Amino acid sequence: MDMINKFYSSAVQTVSTLSGVLPGNNVTREYEVLEQVCTAGVGLMWKVYNGHKKSTKQEVSVFVFEKKSLERWSKDDRETMLETLRRGVQQLTKIRHPHVLTVQHPLEESRDSLAFATEPVFASLANVVGDNVRSEKKLYDVEIRHGLLQLFDGLQFLHQDAKIVHRNISAETIVINKNRSWKLFGFDFCIANQPATDGTPHWPFREYTTSLHVLAQPSLEYTAPELALNSVNTPDSDLFSLGVLIFTTYAGKPLKMFGSDYSSFRRYANDLNQRKYPPMNAVPSELTESLKALLHPSASLRPKLHELKQITYFQDVGVKTLSYLDSLYQWDNLQKSKFYKGLPQIIPTLPHRVNLHSILPYLVKEFVNSPMIPFVLPNVLLIAEMSSQREYCDHILPHLKPIFKLTDPIQILLIFMQKMDLLLKLTPAEEVKQSVLPLLYRSLECDMPQIQDLCLAVLPTFSTLIDYNAMKNSVLPRIKKLCLQSSNVSVKVNCLISIGKLLENLDKWLVLDEILPFLQQIQSREPAIIMGIIGIYKIAMTNTKLGITKDVMAHKCIPYLVPLSVENGLTIAQFNTIIALIKEMLGRVEQEQREKLQQLSTIQRDNKPKDASEILANELESSTLSPNGASNGNKINDDMFSGFTVGQPKTTTTAPIAPVKAREQLKISHNTISAAPSPRPDILSSMMQSNLTGLGTTAVAASPVPASTQMQSNNGWHSANPLVMNHQLTSPQASNNNTFSLDDLDPFAGGRVAVGAPKPSNTNGANMYTLQQPTVNYIYPTGYSLNSIQQHQQQQLLGKPSQAPTLQPQTQPLLPTDNQNLNALSQQDILNFLN
Repeated sequence: MDMINKFYSSAVQTVSTLSGVLPGNNVTREYEVLEQVCTAGVGLMWKVYNGHKKSTKQEVSVFVFEKKSLERWSKDDRETMLETLRRGVQQLTKIRHPHVLTVQHPLEESRDSLAFATEPVFASLANVVGDNVRSEKKLYDVEIRHGLLQLFDGLQFLHQDAKIVHRNISAETIVINKNRSWKLFGFDFCIANQPATDGTPHWPFREYTTSLHVLAQPSLEYTAPELALNSVNTPDSDLFSLGVLIFTTYAGKPLKMFGSDYSSFRRYANDLNQRKYPPMNAVPSELTESLKALLHPSASLRPKLHELKQITYFQDVGVKTLSYLDSLYQWDNLQKSKFYKGLPQIIPTLPHRVNLHSILPYLVKEFVNSPMIPFVLPNVLLIAEMSSQREYCDHILPHLKPIFKLTDPIQILLIFMQKMDLLLKLTPAEEVKQSVLPLLYRSLECDMPQIQDLCLAVLPTFSTLIDYNAMKNSVLPRIKKLCLQSSNVSVKVNCLISIGKLLENLDKWLVLDEILPFLQQIQSREPAIIMGIIGIYKIAMTNTKLGITKDVMAHKCIPYLVPLSVENGLTIAQFNTIIALIKEMLGRVEQEQREKLQQLSTIQRDNKPKDASEILANELESSTLSPNGASNGNKINDDMFSGFTVGQPKTTTTAPIAPVKAREQLKISHNTISAAPSPRPDILSSMMQSNLTGLGTTAVAASPVPASTQMQSNNGWHSANPLVMNHQLTSPQASNNNTFSLDDLDPFAGGRVAVGAPKPSNTNGANMYTLQQPTVNYIYPTGYSLNSIQQHQQQQLLGKPSQAPTLQPQTQPLLPTDNQNLNALSQQDILNFLN
């Protein structure tokens, strides 16, 4: 929280400062000025701000000098200082060199300020040397060595080409740009060559005066002694200033501080003339002798810049690498390619900040040169591996986005596929969808199997970043097409493996509709491809989220898998795997189908309505127990009709017994059967009352009379056939002797109930039935045809006229009878009869 408050306070202070200084300056018309990053120039009077151009968003640094900082100066000093600053910026604008600060917008002056825009700046050298510098700004040794070489090149250009003596080389006038290159700045006191009449170079001497403000003159700490002793100004004077700068860079301060004390400076110049140097413990040993040579009081004895470049101090591998990058624009593609091939061995040995800010900017510049991209890209991605995600997004990803869209040279796709795990780790999810996914699509569609294999291998690793529509409409169709059209077995197998890894991120219906039908389209039968297919089936079947349905396994999977098990070339282990999968599918089909059928059976049994006979049978079954406590229900069902016989039981032919139904009952008169009290009077009485009231108009069926019979109080019999309504069986004789005549029965009742004793009885003539034992048999009358009776009944139902069949009595009675006395039904007989 304190850090946030500190940042907020700094931002507010910066905005308030700029609002009072820059509103009237024309620089603000074209550039957006942001936070302050450093200070530079004489007395560090220039404040440097980050900014960008409003029209193009090009990043810049804006140098601002506030005139109010000169309020305490005298008018002459103030005017002299302002004129010096104007001249320095104007001279800087004229010079163009890689190691001279580049001006983007010329000096603009307003009532309150001076301002101009340059290339992005990191800091001035004075901001990054000393004991109070923050660690993130502290310079590495390789940066110092490389920076000094860059200053050598810049000064060499000034002295030999521009013919200018800088006269103000100091830590305040050396600026480090965003790419950590050291640039010359502060040309406020520079002197141009004014050749003599004979053509020899000449730089006029300007003597130091105490009448001017100390900041309006070159710093005495960096001034060469010959200016005080001999009043001579030459390019070698800048070499002395360079020596003091080197000492300051390592020691954190100049050799000696003079301020405005010119007399003290002159005494120091005499000491140097006697070769009295301060301690140089902070300076590297391989640089000490060269540094002393630069500080030599005699200008002519100082080493030349090109000689300094050859000393051991600058022969470091990292320094040479950075120097090669500085001159890279002079090389051809062949030389560049050799250098880039060796760069991956050097990058790990350099500090990460050097790689990120000093090497990377040169590499990304090569992206405009397509033939060089395959050589440059591995180095860029190597630096990305050492970067944080923020550094990657700020410094690397913006340059990679255009490269993601390239397909030529083909090596670009190959390199990206090899480093796809790195890209997925560092690239934000939204950028993956917009930039990386299209790259994968192009890789799947290329003709290089190696790239296709790599793409298929990395695709499942970020499947969670692919939305459902992209997976269904873009990724899966490309994989399926590649698998079906490729002639490379390795590509086909990798397609199947990739699909198998993607299954857990798909839904059930996408697998059933897209994946499983696709497997059956594969014509190749190599063992590796078959095992890939088996793997997909096994994952789809065992995954709880997916799960192949019973019907799909039965109709599609098993018929497809069985032929695969007999393909040639399979090993015993592969065969066992396929058979095990088939058996597992069969077992699951069997289990699920059995459970389904059992559930349906249970539902049907629970929903089936129970009729009255079932209820009565259940009640009687529960009440009728064997002597040992067991139920006699089964015995009753088996023997309930065994006691009733017609004539001779051994020779009588009976019709088939129809199923028992509660509604099909034959009514028996109370006067015909003398029934004893029932062991269950409550149930029997309710059933009898229900039959008396509900079956008054019961129809009789064309089929034989049902087994259940019921008493009726009107001394008659009714058939239970539903095709013939109210056919009453009356027998006057039956009321007294428990017998009735066959001739008195309704001939169209569809059947007769023959009730009699086992022995024949001739009481009251032939064709008589004796009612004695509870055995019921269905006997059709003598001389009648079953078909003729049924046809007659059907015609009556359809409303058509039909003549009843004619009874043809037989001379021999149906059932022979004897004169045996008839016994009344016992209580148990009636109970069995009703059951």
